[in-house]
Amino acid sequence: MESIIGTYECKADSKGRMLLSAALKKQLDPILHEGFVLKRSVFQPCLELYPMKEWNTVMAQMNGLNRFVKKNNDFIRRFTAGVKKVELDANGRLLIPKDLLVFSGITKEVVMSSAISIIEIWDKDKYEQAIDEAALDFADLAEEVMGNVNNEGDGGIS
Repeated sequence: MESIIGTYECKADSKGRMLLSAALKKQLDPILHEGFVLKRSVFQPCLELYPMKEWNTVMAQMNGLNRFVKKNNDFIRRFTAGVKKVELDANGRLLIPKDLLVFSGITKEVVMSSAISIIEIWDKDKYEQAIDEAALDFADLAEEVMGNVNNEGDGGIS
Protein backbone atom coordinates (compact mmCIF):
# COMPACT_ATOMS: atom_id res chain seq x y z
CA MET A 1 0.00 0.00 0.00
CA GLU A 2 1.54 3.27 -1.11
CA SER A 3 -0.68 5.75 0.71
CA ILE A 4 -4.01 6.10 2.41
CA ILE A 5 -6.29 8.86 1.17
CA GLY A 6 -9.06 10.77 2.86
CA THR A 7 -10.58 12.13 6.04
CA TYR A 8 -13.45 10.22 7.60
CA GLU A 9 -15.79 10.93 10.48
CA CYS A 10 -17.16 8.22 12.72
CA LYS A 11 -18.43 7.71 16.23
CA ALA A 12 -16.91 5.91 19.17
CA ASP A 13 -19.20 4.08 21.57
CA SER A 14 -18.78 4.12 25.37
CA LYS A 15 -16.32 1.20 25.16
CA GLY A 16 -14.08 2.96 22.61
CA ARG A 17 -15.21 0.91 19.61
CA MET A 18 -15.34 2.68 16.24
CA LEU A 19 -16.88 1.44 13.03
CA LEU A 20 -14.63 2.33 10.09
CA SER A 21 -16.30 3.98 7.12
CA ALA A 22 -16.88 1.73 4.12
CA ALA A 23 -14.57 3.88 1.95
CA LEU A 24 -11.68 3.65 4.42
CA LYS A 25 -12.24 -0.05 5.03
CA LYS A 26 -12.12 -0.63 1.26
CA GLN A 27 -8.70 1.06 1.04
CA LEU A 28 -7.43 -1.02 3.96
CA ASP A 29 -8.96 -4.28 2.75
CA PRO A 30 -5.72 -5.68 1.22
CA ILE A 31 -3.93 -5.36 4.59
CA LEU A 32 -6.70 -5.90 7.17
CA HIS A 33 -5.53 -9.46 7.84
CA GLU A 34 -2.06 -8.19 8.87
CA GLY A 35 -3.36 -6.08 11.76
CA PHE A 36 -2.30 -2.65 12.94
CA VAL A 37 -0.36 -0.89 15.67
CA LEU A 38 -2.03 1.96 17.53
CA LYS A 39 0.08 4.51 19.39
CA ARG A 40 0.17 8.00 20.82
CA SER A 41 1.26 10.72 18.44
CA VAL A 42 4.55 12.40 19.29
CA PHE A 43 3.46 15.91 18.32
CA GLN A 44 -0.33 16.07 18.68
CA PRO A 45 -3.06 14.89 21.09
CA CYS A 46 -4.15 12.19 18.67
CA LEU A 47 -3.47 8.54 17.93
CA GLU A 48 -1.62 7.00 15.00
CA LEU A 49 -2.76 3.79 13.37
CA TYR A 50 0.08 2.02 11.57
CA PRO A 51 -0.50 -0.83 9.15
CA MET A 52 1.75 -3.65 10.37
CA LYS A 53 4.11 -3.38 7.37
CA GLU A 54 4.63 0.35 8.01
CA TRP A 55 5.18 -0.30 11.74
CA ASN A 56 7.81 -2.92 10.96
CA THR A 57 9.63 -0.42 8.73
CA VAL A 58 9.69 2.16 11.54
CA MET A 59 10.85 -0.46 14.05
CA ALA A 60 13.68 -1.50 11.71
CA GLN A 61 14.85 2.13 11.68
CA MET A 62 14.64 2.36 15.46
CA ASN A 63 16.48 -0.92 15.86
CA GLY A 64 19.46 0.78 14.24
CA LEU A 65 19.72 3.27 17.11
CA ASN A 66 22.57 2.76 19.56
CA ARG A 67 20.91 1.66 22.81
CA PHE A 68 24.00 2.77 24.77
CA VAL A 69 23.10 6.40 24.08
CA LYS A 70 20.68 7.64 26.74
CA LYS A 71 18.69 9.96 24.48
CA ASN A 72 18.11 7.07 22.05
CA ASN A 73 16.67 4.96 24.87
CA ASP A 74 14.57 7.90 26.06
CA PHE A 75 13.24 8.40 22.53
CA ILE A 76 12.41 4.72 22.05
CA ARG A 77 10.60 4.60 25.40
CA ARG A 78 8.54 7.71 24.63
CA PHE A 79 7.82 6.70 21.04
CA THR A 80 6.55 3.26 22.03
CA ALA A 81 4.66 4.36 25.16
CA GLY A 82 1.15 2.94 25.08
CA VAL A 83 1.68 0.98 21.85
CA LYS A 84 -1.01 -1.62 21.21
CA LYS A 85 -1.50 -4.21 18.48
CA VAL A 86 -5.09 -3.95 17.23
CA GLU A 87 -7.34 -5.62 14.68
CA LEU A 88 -10.85 -5.00 13.45
CA ASP A 89 -13.45 -7.19 15.14
CA ALA A 90 -15.97 -9.35 13.25
CA ASN A 91 -18.25 -6.31 12.87
CA GLY A 92 -15.50 -4.14 11.34
CA ARG A 93 -14.93 -2.10 14.50
CA LEU A 94 -11.64 -0.90 15.90
CA LEU A 95 -11.33 -0.97 19.70
CA ILE A 96 -9.32 1.88 21.16
CA PRO A 97 -7.86 0.87 24.54
CA LYS A 98 -8.88 3.02 27.52
CA ASP A 99 -5.42 4.54 28.12
CA LEU A 100 -5.23 5.74 24.52
CA LEU A 101 -8.78 7.15 24.71
CA VAL A 102 -7.69 9.18 27.73
CA PHE A 103 -4.49 10.40 26.03
CA SER A 104 -6.33 11.52 22.87
CA GLY A 105 -9.42 12.89 24.59
CA ILE A 106 -11.63 10.89 22.23
CA THR A 107 -15.18 10.66 23.51
CA LYS A 108 -17.77 10.24 20.79
CA GLU A 109 -17.15 12.21 17.58
CA VAL A 110 -13.99 10.96 15.83
CA VAL A 111 -12.02 12.00 12.76
CA MET A 112 -9.77 9.50 11.00
CA SER A 113 -7.38 11.39 8.74
CA SER A 114 -4.84 9.95 6.34
CA ALA A 115 -1.24 10.94 6.94
CA ILE A 116 0.43 9.30 3.93
CA SER A 117 0.97 5.71 5.13
CA ILE A 118 -0.67 5.94 8.56
CA ILE A 119 -4.01 7.17 9.87
CA GLU A 120 -4.36 9.79 12.57
CA ILE A 121 -7.33 9.28 14.90
CA TRP A 122 -8.60 12.46 16.54
CA ASP A 123 -11.34 13.70 18.79
CA LYS A 124 -13.32 15.79 16.28
CA ASP A 125 -13.11 19.06 18.23
CA LYS A 126 -9.34 18.71 18.73
CA TYR A 127 -8.90 17.91 15.03
CA GLU A 128 -10.83 21.02 13.97
CA GLN A 129 -8.81 23.14 16.41
CA ALA A 130 -5.50 21.73 15.10
CA ILE A 131 -6.54 22.39 11.49
CA ASP A 132 -7.62 25.95 12.34
CA GLU A 133 -4.35 26.66 14.16
CA ALA A 134 -2.26 25.17 11.35
CA ALA A 135 -4.10 27.24 8.73
CA LEU A 136 -2.69 30.46 10.18
CA ASP A 137 0.86 29.68 9.16
CA PHE A 138 0.40 26.94 6.56
CA ALA A 139 1.68 29.05 3.66
CA ASP A 140 4.93 29.76 5.51
CA LEU A 141 5.22 26.12 6.57
CA ALA A 142 4.62 24.90 3.01
CA GLU A 143 7.30 27.20 1.67
CA GLU A 144 9.78 26.17 4.37
CA VAL A 145 9.17 22.43 4.02
CA MET A 146 8.54 22.12 0.29
CA GLY A 147 9.91 25.37 -1.18
CA ASN A 148 13.47 24.17 -1.65
CA VAL A 149 12.52 20.79 -3.04
CA ASN A 150 13.63 20.08 -6.56
CA ASN A 151 13.66 17.02 -8.78
CA GLU A 152 17.41 16.55 -8.85
CA GLY A 153 17.93 14.01 -6.07
CA ASP A 154 18.46 16.34 -3.11
CA GLY A 155 16.39 14.08 -0.87
CA GLY A 156 13.20 15.88 -1.68
CA ILE A 157 10.22 14.81 -3.69
CA SER A 158 10.96 13.62 -7.17
